[in-house]
Amino acid sequence: MDRYLREQAGQDQKRGLAIVYVSTAQDSARVIGYYTLSALSLALGDWPVAVQKKLPRYPWIPATLLGRLAVDQNARRAGLRVGERLLMDALAKALHASKVVASYAVVVDVLDVEPDPLDFYLRYGFQPLPDHPRRLYLAMETIRRSFSA
Repeated sequence: MDRYLREQAGQDQKRGLAIVYVSTAQDSARVIGYYTLSALSLALGDWPVAVQKKLPRYPWIPATLLGRLAVDQNARRAGLRVGERLLMDALAKALHASKVVASYAVVVDVLDVEPDPLDFYLRYGFQPLPDHPRRLYLAMETIRRSFSA
């Protein structure tokens, strides 16, 4: 977490590769988590067959990449639910942006690390893409319904 923020985040933003959103502790400027958002296109064939049937036959389908989501270990141990708050903020921002620049879904590449974050995303309705079980998506329509409920 620290290395990305120190060495790469500023460069990614300057180059237009990702926007970095940072959460700090209430009582200080200490970073307790962050996430990044950027544009992504996936080939039509990357989506599940049931999804492909609903989509036009465009070769590429626009999406929003939730490229990184990291939470400080101390905040995680304290049970502050920072990850959940960051995810909800990311989904809200992606939904808002999809009204200006089309995006079919939010996509996340889940790292194979300990503790494994895969279940975290599955709990919120993310589904795996057929050929990439750690690349998950959540349709923008599902996000829209969740926020309007």
